[in-house]
Amino acid sequence: MAFGISDIDETQAPLIEHLVELRARLLRAFLAFAVAFGVCFYFSGDIFSFLVRPLTEAFPAGQGKLIYTKLYEAFFVEVKVALFAAFFVSFPVIANQIWAFVAPGLYAKEKKAFLPFLIATPVLFTMGAALAYYVVMPTAFHFFLGFQGDKGGLKLEALPGTGDYLALVMQFILAFGISFLLPVLLMLLNRAGIVTRTQVAGARRYAIVGIFIIAAVATPPDVISQLLLAIPLIALFEGTLIVMWFTEKRDAKAKAAEENAAAEVVAE
Repeated sequence: MAFGISDIDETQAPLIEHLVELRARLLRAFLAFAVAFGVCFYFSGDIFSFLVRPLTEAFPAGQGKLIYTKLYEAFFVEVKVALFAAFFVSFPVIANQIWAFVAPGLYAKEKKAFLPFLIATPVLFTMGAALAYYVVMPTAFHFFLGFQGDKGGLKLEALPGTGDYLALVMQFILAFGISFLLPVLLMLLNRAGIVTRTQVAGARRYAIVGIFIIAAVATPPDVISQLLLAIPLIALFEGTLIVMWFTEKRDAKAKAAEENAAAEVVAE
């Protein structure tokens, strides 16, 4: 059967409309990020001071310093700090634009199932980042600075560079924040029917080994940091299994109720 020009135009129209909407959503997200970057760059010194506080407290009172060996290093550190902070500040707007673009294509049941994951993602990431900042970083920095002293008649002193320190802080925050999204990933796989609670529980030993491998790769090469990431991840893994048990039990009851209702309708 041959299609006319009008038929082709009608089939292309929805695609063009989606592309126009996608461009508008991306533009809004970019503008939100750009505005956030401008504000964060203005306060980049204050933000970096906040990030430096765990190191300041780890040094003995009145001691410690940050150095930079390249003239432009301090400037680019503030740019990176602004970019880093701007993403978190603008994330609600970016996530809202993504949701506004995707939501119309979902059924009401799918929206209801997906929305909790959209809410849980920033909450869990913030929990992981907070654990890194308030617990892991101070502990790790005290451990690292414990190697200062006299070695063979020479003074061994820590002189961290601003760029290296920022990279380390970002590594801690991103590693813990992203790793804490493990429950979201497991629950999405479970709700999509890809894996069941029984399968996940059966792979527990492999999951624990994988968690320790992730902790070893994502954190600095010290046992303390690795354990402080691995132990909460194992707790989150076990907690996710409990949540899966409740959701699968609830779904089974709902399915049984639907089947009983259908049987009663057929019987009538």
